[in-house]
Amino acid sequence: MKAIIIDDEPLARMMVKEYLQAYPHIEVMQECNDGFEGIKAIQHYQPDLIFLDIQMPKINGFEMLELIDNPPQVIFTTAFEEYAIKAFDAHAADYLLKPFSKERFDKAMQKLTQQKPGTTAGVVETALQTNMQSNRIVVKDNGKIKIIAVAQVQYLEAADDYVKIMTADGHFLKKKTMQYFEDSLPPQEFIRIHRSYIVNAQLITRIDQHEKDSHLALLTTGQRLPVSKAGYAKLKEVLGI
Repeated sequence: MKAIIIDDEPLARMMVKEYLQAYPHIEVMQECNDGFEGIKAIQHYQPDLIFLDIQMPKINGFEMLELIDNPPQVIFTTAFEEYAIKAFDAHAADYLLKPFSKERFDKAMQKLTQQKPGTTAGVVETALQTNMQSNRIVVKDNGKIKIIAVAQVQYLEAADDYVKIMTADGHFLKKKTMQYFEDSLPPQEFIRIHRSYIVNAQLITRIDQHEKDSHLALLTTGQRLPVSKAGYAKLKEVLGI
Protein backbone atom coordinates (compact mmCIF):
# COMPACT_ATOMS: atom_id res chain seq x y z
CA MET A 1 0.00 0.00 0.00
CA LYS A 2 1.16 3.51 -0.82
CA ALA A 3 0.65 6.10 1.90
CA ILE A 4 1.09 9.85 2.30
CA ILE A 5 1.32 11.76 5.60
CA ILE A 6 -0.15 15.27 5.53
CA ASP A 7 0.37 17.24 8.73
CA ASP A 8 1.94 20.61 9.51
CA GLU A 9 3.50 19.26 12.72
CA PRO A 10 6.85 17.49 12.12
CA LEU A 11 6.57 15.56 15.40
CA ALA A 12 3.16 14.20 14.43
CA ARG A 13 4.50 13.06 11.05
CA MET A 14 7.45 11.41 12.77
CA MET A 15 5.14 9.55 15.14
CA VAL A 16 3.02 8.16 12.29
CA LYS A 17 6.16 7.03 10.43
CA GLU A 18 7.49 5.36 13.57
CA TYR A 19 4.22 3.47 14.18
CA LEU A 20 4.07 2.43 10.53
CA GLN A 21 7.31 0.48 10.92
CA ALA A 22 5.13 -2.35 12.26
CA TYR A 23 3.33 -2.39 8.87
CA PRO A 24 5.98 -3.27 6.26
CA HIS A 25 3.36 -3.58 3.51
CA ILE A 26 2.73 0.20 3.75
CA GLU A 27 5.24 2.50 2.04
CA VAL A 28 5.25 6.21 2.83
CA MET A 29 5.66 7.96 -0.51
CA GLN A 30 5.80 11.54 0.78
CA GLU A 31 5.33 13.75 3.82
CA CYS A 32 3.44 17.01 3.27
CA ASN A 33 3.33 20.13 5.40
CA ASP A 34 -0.02 21.51 4.21
CA GLY A 35 -3.07 20.80 2.07
CA PHE A 36 -1.63 22.33 -1.10
CA GLU A 37 1.34 19.96 -0.96
CA GLY A 38 -1.06 17.15 -0.09
CA ILE A 39 -3.17 17.63 -3.21
CA LYS A 40 -0.10 17.59 -5.46
CA ALA A 41 1.25 14.46 -3.77
CA ILE A 42 -2.06 12.64 -4.02
CA GLN A 43 -2.38 13.50 -7.71
CA HIS A 44 1.18 12.31 -8.33
CA TYR A 45 1.31 9.11 -6.29
CA GLN A 46 -2.37 8.05 -6.23
CA PRO A 47 -1.95 6.61 -2.71
CA ASP A 48 -4.16 3.94 -1.15
CA LEU A 49 -4.10 5.65 2.24
CA ILE A 50 -3.41 9.07 3.71
CA PHE A 51 -2.91 10.22 7.27
CA LEU A 52 -4.44 13.66 7.34
CA ASP A 53 -4.38 16.46 9.88
CA ILE A 54 -7.53 18.57 10.03
CA GLN A 55 -6.30 21.96 11.24
CA MET A 56 -3.54 23.13 8.88
CA PRO A 57 -2.43 26.46 7.38
CA LYS A 58 -4.04 27.73 4.17
CA ILE A 59 -6.72 25.05 3.77
CA ASN A 60 -7.79 22.45 6.31
CA GLY A 61 -7.94 18.71 5.81
CA PHE A 62 -11.64 18.57 4.95
CA GLU A 63 -11.30 21.31 2.36
CA MET A 64 -8.31 19.55 0.83
CA LEU A 65 -10.23 16.29 0.44
CA GLU A 66 -13.16 18.14 -1.09
CA LEU A 67 -10.90 19.21 -3.98
CA ILE A 68 -9.90 15.63 -4.82
CA ASP A 69 -12.12 13.71 -7.23
CA ASN A 70 -11.61 10.22 -5.78
CA PRO A 71 -10.12 10.56 -2.29
CA PRO A 72 -8.21 7.55 -0.93
CA GLN A 73 -8.85 5.92 2.42
CA VAL A 74 -8.13 8.32 5.26
CA ILE A 75 -7.15 8.15 8.88
CA PHE A 76 -7.61 11.64 10.29
CA THR A 77 -5.31 13.08 12.94
CA THR A 78 -6.49 16.01 15.01
CA ALA A 79 -6.04 17.84 18.28
CA PHE A 80 -9.65 19.04 18.14
CA GLU A 81 -12.03 16.38 19.36
CA GLU A 82 -15.18 18.36 18.51
CA TYR A 83 -14.57 17.80 14.79
CA ALA A 84 -14.99 14.09 15.31
CA ILE A 85 -18.48 14.09 16.73
CA LYS A 86 -20.56 14.59 13.58
CA ALA A 87 -18.18 13.79 10.77
CA PHE A 88 -16.58 10.62 12.08
CA ASP A 89 -19.24 9.00 14.22
CA ALA A 90 -21.80 9.34 11.43
CA HIS A 91 -19.68 7.52 8.87
CA ALA A 92 -17.57 5.03 10.86
CA ALA A 93 -14.29 6.52 9.65
CA ASP A 94 -11.51 6.68 12.20
CA TYR A 95 -9.52 9.52 13.64
CA LEU A 96 -6.57 9.78 15.99
CA LEU A 97 -6.80 12.38 18.71
CA LYS A 98 -3.34 13.85 19.33
CA PRO A 99 -1.26 12.75 21.12
CA PHE A 100 -2.14 9.13 20.29
CA SER A 101 -0.54 5.91 21.50
CA LYS A 102 0.71 2.96 19.48
CA GLU A 103 -2.26 0.92 20.72
CA ARG A 104 -4.72 3.55 19.48
CA PHE A 105 -2.89 3.75 16.15
CA ASP A 106 -3.14 -0.02 15.74
CA LYS A 107 -6.88 0.10 16.37
CA ALA A 108 -7.26 2.70 13.64
CA MET A 109 -5.30 0.50 11.24
CA GLN A 110 -7.55 -2.46 12.06
CA LYS A 111 -10.64 -0.34 11.47
CA LEU A 112 -9.24 0.73 8.11
CA THR A 113 -9.94 -2.71 6.66
CA GLN A 114 -13.63 -2.32 7.58
CA GLN A 115 -14.14 1.02 5.83
CA LYS A 116 -16.73 0.95 3.08
CA PRO A 117 -16.42 2.79 -0.26
CA GLY A 118 -17.67 6.36 -0.03
CA THR A 119 -16.84 6.71 3.66
CA THR A 120 -14.38 9.54 3.05
CA ALA A 121 -16.80 11.51 0.89
CA GLY A 122 -19.50 11.15 3.54
CA VAL A 123 -17.20 12.39 6.29
CA VAL A 124 -16.17 15.42 4.25
CA GLU A 125 -19.77 16.28 3.34
CA THR A 126 -20.83 16.15 6.98
CA ALA A 127 -17.82 18.10 8.23
CA LEU A 128 -18.17 20.87 5.68
CA GLN A 129 -21.75 21.49 6.77
CA THR A 130 -20.67 22.31 10.31
CA ASN A 131 -20.23 25.96 11.27
CA MET A 132 -16.43 25.67 11.12
CA GLN A 133 -16.77 26.06 7.35
CA SER A 134 -19.44 28.75 7.17
CA ASN A 135 -17.08 31.68 6.54
CA ARG A 136 -15.44 30.58 3.28
CA ILE A 137 -15.73 28.42 0.18
CA VAL A 138 -12.75 26.67 -1.41
CA VAL A 139 -12.85 26.09 -5.17
CA LYS A 140 -10.56 25.00 -7.99
CA ASP A 141 -10.08 27.65 -10.69
CA ASN A 142 -8.07 26.60 -13.76
CA GLY A 143 -6.08 24.14 -11.68
CA LYS A 144 -5.42 26.66 -8.90
CA ILE A 145 -7.04 26.73 -5.47
CA LYS A 146 -9.03 29.84 -4.58
CA ILE A 147 -10.51 30.66 -1.20
CA ILE A 148 -13.66 32.78 -1.41
CA ALA A 149 -14.85 34.59 1.70
CA VAL A 150 -18.58 34.04 2.09
CA ALA A 151 -19.03 37.82 2.47
CA GLN A 152 -17.74 38.22 -1.11
CA VAL A 153 -20.47 35.99 -2.58
CA GLN A 154 -23.17 37.96 -4.39
CA TYR A 155 -25.39 35.04 -5.32
CA LEU A 156 -25.31 31.37 -6.27
CA GLU A 157 -26.92 29.86 -9.34
CA ALA A 158 -27.65 26.21 -10.19
CA ALA A 159 -25.64 25.02 -13.21
CA ASP A 160 -26.35 21.33 -13.96
CA ASP A 161 -24.16 19.26 -11.59
CA TYR A 162 -22.44 22.40 -10.33
CA VAL A 163 -23.28 25.61 -8.52
CA LYS A 164 -22.06 28.90 -9.99
CA ILE A 165 -20.69 31.18 -7.27
CA MET A 166 -20.87 34.82 -8.38
CA THR A 167 -18.43 37.36 -6.90
CA ALA A 168 -17.04 40.75 -7.90
CA ASP A 169 -14.03 38.85 -9.34
CA GLY A 170 -16.22 36.72 -11.60
CA HIS A 171 -17.92 33.37 -11.19
CA PHE A 172 -16.52 30.07 -9.95
CA LEU A 173 -17.97 26.56 -10.21
CA LYS A 174 -18.32 24.16 -7.32
CA LYS A 175 -19.50 20.56 -7.69
CA LYS A 176 -22.17 20.74 -5.02
CA THR A 177 -25.95 21.04 -4.89
CA MET A 178 -28.03 24.11 -4.12
CA GLN A 179 -29.39 22.23 -1.12
CA TYR A 180 -25.84 21.82 0.20
CA PHE A 181 -25.29 25.58 0.12
CA GLU A 182 -28.72 26.33 1.51
CA ASP A 183 -27.90 24.10 4.49
CA SER A 184 -24.33 25.41 4.89
CA LEU A 185 -24.54 29.19 4.46
CA PRO A 186 -25.81 31.52 7.22
CA PRO A 187 -29.62 31.47 6.74
CA GLN A 188 -30.11 35.12 7.74
CA GLU A 189 -27.56 36.26 5.16
CA PHE A 190 -28.18 33.92 2.22
CA ILE A 191 -31.75 33.22 1.13
CA ARG A 192 -33.00 30.60 -1.33
CA ILE A 193 -35.22 32.86 -3.44
CA HIS A 194 -35.75 30.36 -6.26
CA ARG A 195 -34.94 26.72 -6.93
CA SER A 196 -32.00 27.97 -9.02
CA TYR A 197 -30.84 30.96 -6.94
CA ILE A 198 -29.52 31.77 -3.48
CA VAL A 199 -28.85 35.47 -2.88
CA ASN A 200 -26.79 37.52 -0.45
CA ALA A 201 -29.66 39.41 1.22
CA GLN A 202 -27.47 42.42 2.00
CA LEU A 203 -27.20 43.18 -1.72
CA ILE A 204 -30.95 43.38 -2.36
CA THR A 205 -32.09 46.97 -3.01
CA ARG A 206 -35.59 46.36 -4.35
CA ILE A 207 -38.12 43.61 -4.99
CA ASP A 208 -40.42 44.16 -7.96
CA GLN A 209 -43.48 42.15 -8.91
CA HIS A 210 -42.84 40.35 -12.19
CA GLU A 211 -45.86 38.17 -12.80
CA LYS A 212 -48.82 37.06 -10.71
CA ASP A 213 -46.88 34.70 -8.40
CA SER A 214 -43.29 35.80 -9.03
CA HIS A 215 -41.03 38.74 -8.36
CA LEU A 216 -37.59 40.04 -9.33
CA ALA A 217 -34.90 40.96 -6.83
CA LEU A 218 -32.71 43.89 -7.87
CA LEU A 219 -29.18 43.80 -6.45
CA THR A 220 -26.74 46.65 -5.85
CA THR A 221 -24.68 45.13 -8.68
CA GLY A 222 -27.54 45.76 -11.12
CA GLN A 223 -28.32 42.05 -11.42
CA ARG A 224 -32.00 41.06 -11.47
CA LEU A 225 -32.79 37.60 -10.07
CA PRO A 226 -36.08 35.69 -10.24
CA VAL A 227 -37.96 35.21 -6.99
CA SER A 228 -40.48 32.38 -6.74
CA LYS A 229 -43.61 32.44 -4.60
CA ALA A 230 -41.88 30.38 -1.87
CA GLY A 231 -38.75 32.51 -2.21
CA TYR A 232 -40.76 35.69 -1.76
CA ALA A 233 -42.24 34.31 1.46
CA LYS A 234 -38.72 33.57 2.75
CA LEU A 235 -37.56 37.08 1.81
CA LYS A 236 -40.46 38.68 3.64
CA GLU A 237 -39.74 36.61 6.74
CA VAL A 238 -35.98 37.29 6.82
CA LEU A 239 -36.14 40.94 5.77
CA GLY A 240 -39.20 41.70 7.90
CA ILE A 241 -41.29 43.14 5.10
